[in-house]
Amino acid sequence: MAKLNWGMIGGGEGSQIGPAHRLGAQADGLFAFTAGALDHRAEAGRAYAQRLGIAPDRAYGDWREMLDGEKARDDKVDLVTVATPNATHFEITKAFLEAGFNVLCEKPMTMTVEEGEEIVRVAEKTGKICAVNYCYSAYPMVRQARAMVRAGEIGKVRLVVTAFSHGHHGDATDADNPRVRWRYDPAMAGVSGQFADCGIHALHMASFICDDEVETLSADFASTIPSRELEDDAMVNFRMSGGTVGRLWTSSVAIGRQHGFEIQVFGETGGLKWFSEQPNQLIYTPVKGRTQIIEKGEGGLHEDAQRLSRVSIAHPEGFPLAVANIYCDLADAIRGETRDGLPNAAAGVRSMAAVHTAVASAKAGGAWMDARPGMFR
Repeated sequence: MAKLNWGMIGGGEGSQIGPAHRLGAQADGLFAFTAGALDHRAEAGRAYAQRLGIAPDRAYGDWREMLDGEKARDDKVDLVTVATPNATHFEITKAFLEAGFNVLCEKPMTMTVEEGEEIVRVAEKTGKICAVNYCYSAYPMVRQARAMVRAGEIGKVRLVVTAFSHGHHGDATDADNPRVRWRYDPAMAGVSGQFADCGIHALHMASFICDDEVETLSADFASTIPSRELEDDAMVNFRMSGGTVGRLWTSSVAIGRQHGFEIQVFGETGGLKWFSEQPNQLIYTPVKGRTQIIEKGEGGLHEDAQRLSRVSIAHPEGFPLAVANIYCDLADAIRGETRDGLPNAAAGVRSMAAVHTAVASAKAGGAWMDARPGMFR
């Protein structure tokens, strides 16, 4: 089967997320890296793209040049990844969708709910794929957890508890570091800091595994370092449409925690636990039974977990291969095979609605509010 052509905007030299996308997109031989506008500095972006093997005529200076160049080609890219600063996601994603390209956008998909709803409408109108890189949902054992919930193996879900908390921004003496400071600056990060950065991964994971959507929420935000205008710690309680109770904690000042992304799902007949620092294992406890460790790669797993496991049991599969699983699902979707685990534009706008609702709730002293975007109420 011929490789699909892939292009990337952003994710240039020194980027945190760029290497994960390049490794992920090419891990299974499904995509060829054929075009890129990798840096806001045109010449630096062109030079880096060529060092990565992109032909000079497809090493673009900016995304508009890439859009014009690719539209004119018979061998134009089949998928564009948008890995630029948050505030640019809407404009770039919308332009490429309208021009007939499939898009994978880094989260958050947009800065406002209205922009997110517009992306959903454009994707529906054009018939093109708009996916959002909630890549933690593509770990094999997360897919196993979702399949077990869907199969009724822990009964009706009563409670989901999740956290995404680290301590890497906990040093007040480092608060003015430009790589840290922008995350708490409304002009660059938007209305939310830590919740929009990490908390929405946890919220999406809760919806993904429970196969349900957040309906209402109540939030408490804190800026524990006084110079920060946006929150660096948040607690969000939520209720899902199916009646599940949710608890979420996210923090960037939890010194001692390294990555700290974990989720526990408690049903009527059992419970599940997964944490990203040991992603090959899913812990399962049936009611009145012994706790079991389900290992990635062992026999008897659900189909999605088997399909997305690449290496043999006891060998770790990390973050870049979780990103690669998103690209696997995208390749299938582009070729016409539906993968319902692929996070889409609807997931993106639901996340943005939750962010804005959490901000409003925190300002209102934790008042419970409807967290659904208007188009889904």
